[in-house]
Parts: sequence; C-alpha cells; structure tokens
Amino acid sequence: MKILITGVAGFIGFHLARRLITLGYQIIGIDNLNNYYDIKLKKSRLALLIELGLKFHKVDISKKKSLDKFLKNSDFDIIIHLAAQAGVRYSIENPDVYIESNIFGFFNILEACRQNNIKHFIYASSSSVYGGNLDYPFDETQTTDKPQNLYAASKKSNEIMSFSYSQLYKIPSTGLRFFTVYGPWGRPDMAYFKFVKNIFNNMPIQIYGHGKMYRDFTYIDDVIEGIIKILQKGPPKIKTNNIYDQDDILNANLAPWEIFNIGNNKVVSIEEFINVIEKAIGIKVTRNYINKQMGDMYLTSANIDKIQSHVGYRPQTSINEGIPKFVKWFKNYYKIS
Repeated sequence: MKILITGVAGFIGFHLARRLITLGYQIIGIDNLNNYYDIKLKKSRLALLIELGLKFHKVDISKKKSLDKFLKNSDFDIIIHLAAQAGVRYSIENPDVYIESNIFGFFNILEACRQNNIKHFIYASSSSVYGGNLDYPFDETQTTDKPQNLYAASKKSNEIMSFSYSQLYKIPSTGLRFFTVYGPWGRPDMAYFKFVKNIFNNMPIQIYGHGKMYRDFTYIDDVIEGIIKILQKGPPKIKTNNIYDQDDILNANLAPWEIFNIGNNKVVSIEEFINVIEKAIGIKVTRNYINKQMGDMYLTSANIDKIQSHVGYRPQTSINEGIPKFVKWFKNYYKIS
C-alpha cells in the first residue's frame, strides 16, 4: 500500500510517517518547508524520516501546477493530508496565508484525489471548528458553523469541501478533529513549548485568559494510534442508496464520508497544565496573567464515543506522563544539561 502524507515535516506528519514506515507501509512525503517556525526543527525531523526510508519531495500544495507535476506519474492508494497553515493567533495577523494554504491548497488536494482515484482520503481538521460552543464535551453531531477565528473557518471549510467531493465523486473521506496535540518534536508556537522554553531561559510566562481556560490535551502517540486505527479500519462507505432517506436531511448517508474527534477525553485547566510542567522541570516560573486573546476558545473538550465505537480508540497518556516525555526530548534536542 502506497501512502502520500502531506506536511510530512510537520509535528503530526513526522510522527505518523515514522510509525507507518516501521509498520512496513510505503510512505512518500511532501512539504513546502516554510518558515512559519524554526525550519531547522523541520529539517531535523525530515532527516530522521529519510534515514528510515521516506521518499521526500519538496512541494507546495497551494501551487497547483507544481502539485500536478509531482502527481503526474504517481499511483497512491491513500492520501493523508496534514499540510496546512496552523495557529489561531497567527491567523489574526496573516489571514492571506490561511486562504492560500488551507483553502486553495485543500482544493488542490481534493482535485488530486478525484483525478487519481484515491481509495481513502484522510485529512486533519481541528477542535477549533466547535467555536464558542459551551455544550461540552463536543461531539461530532454539534453545530460548527460559528468559528471564532479564520483558522477554524478554514478547517470547517475543509470539512464542507470534502463532503461535497465525497458526495459528487464518491471519494471516501475521513476528517479528524484533533484536540490540542502535544509531545516531543512539537511546534514551537504552541503554548506548552513556549512555557518550557521560557522556564529554561529563566523568563516569565504569559498566561492568556488569566489561567481560566481549559483544553483537552492529547499526547502525540495517542493521536497517531487514532489515525492508524482509522487507516487500518478502511474507508467509509455509503450507508444508503435511498435519496429520500429522512434520517439526515442533508443526505449525508449518500456520501462515503465521516468525521471523528481525536482527543484525550479529559479537560485540564491551563493552570494545572503549567503546574505539571513546573514539576517535570523542577523549577517554579513567574506567571504573568493577561486577557484572553482575540479568537481564542475558552474551552475544548472531546467526546470520543464515536471513534471508540468505530475503531476502539482509547487514549493512554495523561499530562503527568506526556509532559515529562516532552521535557526530556526538549533538553536532549536543545542540549540542556
């Protein structure tokens, strides 16, 4: 089975590719290696993957001609689409990048699926699509049409676009709503990464929302297990051929399309999260409390009943286990004694 992973030099892409290669899958990866964060980190991830046998190509998914040229002689069975411009706060300052990568780029990948008869299209969505919904834990049946920032809007657009292509062209598509993924080799723009970095540099940390914000922190290994279980289960199927099926007024059952939450199923306050970081490092940090930033969600909380029922997904790693693993990696990578 030949699998294309987009965004392979990214945090989740790196971990997924590494695991799939060790399981014997033939993995080809693409990435544009942009400078949104430290490109040295991306190249370090990539070097490890190439050493394992990854076939890598530098491709920007937002450039359709470049993508089409790469795909011209390909014969992928599955595309796992993880390439995207990430970051809620960055979307406030640089909205154009999100349209280019997350909308145009996603469209180009959908077209690639259509033209290359892809057997299963798996793509990254986000818990941010739930917006300001306080009816938690969030489940996949809830309304997600009020995103609080452009990043969330782009991910919601991806879900709608994939449904359209799935229904029109019967492309089996699975969207995965990730909930605050953290762990070794993570993204430097993420709060936990910044907290750890500041502590080791004897600098105070800024805590948005005065510490009264809550997240469903999900360790990277659990996320990867969830993706692999979805992959191995196989593509979704059309549930009915009856166009007058009243179970779903949008006739979603006519499309081989699914959405799943991938979370830890446990909500943790930012204050508690920082306490665990301090304990793992053994250093207390000065905390500067500031107002919630525009576009930030107050809370994320995953109902994982659907993916548990579908593939037996069960997260194994608490923050008390996951944070020390990240701190150990951080010290080793940045050579901190």
